[in-house]
Amino acid sequence: MAIETAVQTFKNLIDGQWVDSISGDTFISTNPAQVTDIVGRFQASGEEDVLQAMEAAARAFQTWRYTAPSKRAEILYQAADLLEKNLELYAEELTREEGKTLASSRMEVKRSAQTLRYYASEGLNVAGSTLPSDDPTTFVYTRKEPLGVVTVITPWNFPISIPVRKIAPALVTGNTVVFKPASDTPLIAFRLVEVLHDAGLPAGVLNFITGSASQTGKPLVTHPAVKAVTFTGSTGAGEKINQSVRLSTRVQLELGGKNPLVVLEDADLDQAVELAIKGGFELTGQACTGTSRVIVMDAVHELFVDKLIAKTASLTIGNGMNKGIEIGPLANKSQLDNVLDYVNIGKSEGAELVYGGEHLSDGEYANGYFVKPAIFTNVTPKMRIAQEEIFGPVISVIRVQSFKEAIEVANDIEFGLSAAICTTDPNRAQYFTQHIEAGVVKINRPTTGVAYNAPFGGMKMSSTATYREAGRSAVDFYLQEKTIYNGTHSIE
Repeated sequence: MAIETAVQTFKNLIDGQWVDSISGDTFISTNPAQVTDIVGRFQASGEEDVLQAMEAAARAFQTWRYTAPSKRAEILYQAADLLEKNLELYAEELTREEGKTLASSRMEVKRSAQTLRYYASEGLNVAGSTLPSDDPTTFVYTRKEPLGVVTVITPWNFPISIPVRKIAPALVTGNTVVFKPASDTPLIAFRLVEVLHDAGLPAGVLNFITGSASQTGKPLVTHPAVKAVTFTGSTGAGEKINQSVRLSTRVQLELGGKNPLVVLEDADLDQAVELAIKGGFELTGQACTGTSRVIVMDAVHELFVDKLIAKTASLTIGNGMNKGIEIGPLANKSQLDNVLDYVNIGKSEGAELVYGGEHLSDGEYANGYFVKPAIFTNVTPKMRIAQEEIFGPVISVIRVQSFKEAIEVANDIEFGLSAAICTTDPNRAQYFTQHIEAGVVKINRPTTGVAYNAPFGGMKMSSTATYREAGRSAVDFYLQEKTIYNGTHSIE
């Protein structure tokens, strides 16, 4: 039973005002490492709240779109400063509501400030082009303009860095935003909105709604004012959004992954183990780019597995607020149940569970969603644990006989988000980059981790494969191009 002593209630932001939901209903967010600890109480919004936010965003767009680019950039710079000023507080709150280690939370908040500054700068570089014309009396050129109202829907696993890389380019290019974060991590999302509001965003430019997708989702993607929807989450939810939007609504979907790490016989096995653990178990395996399949050449399979088990056994599991913890809890009970279900599925399919996979529920783990990282061997490529996204600390080791087979197995999946190879052979590394079906490719690096100034996105069922997130190319999603033919009189 959660204890509600001195629990703070956080409000929605609509048209520049912090307001309760129209129904007055709220929900609580709890600490996944200690579920009796309530992080905060948040608004359980409904469709009427979303409609108010949409109307506010539509009104604000009429002036924000014409705001000087330097003014928009100035607000993002100021928000970045405010994030860094309160970095330690925000990192602690992030860990408390999501479960990741405090070190990971600090890095995420810091990175979010860097992302704000990056897009503040990029917003000053938006430009059209001039084109040659066969008609000497006509000047042909293009200009890029904002779309209008953008809906931003984000997950709980990177609850500030993913929203920032969507909201920052949307705002700096002159769009207005309605933002709904995941209900497991509303507090750090609130903090992001708070610093942008305090940095000077005009009323209605950024609107913040908390609540369940079932109660808010339809108008967030179907309202006539919505000109774009950017979503990160499950493939199933992304497909529903893609089917629901209006024909004229632009969509950006970053979805699931089943990411492989290929370990060749010439690899540095100690490095390969480090990459597998960082990609598969850091963040408790809760990353869309997480390593869930390790495809290992037969010649080094046994030694690699022995090293992987030994290293995994040394990892410290616990509350991410505590010093020295390397693996925190899963984010919620649904995640815990899902991971335990897949462990049972793997065993029933005939895979061998060689390490971990059990629910930790005694002592310090009694009131949290903790699980011991799982390693399976004797996994065949078509098993469910090798095909379906688990989104938890479960690694399936697949043995292969050749480099060609390794690539075939890596590609034999409906997803194509991230992929990595561990090898000392530059020729095979290059071949891998050319033949792997993934939007993010790593050489002797973990499948997780991306640069904020580099494009991010997947192939196949991992993405809509339209506009990339992150980097300079992310700005294009929030802009539409207009072509102008300017006629002049000829001079005799």
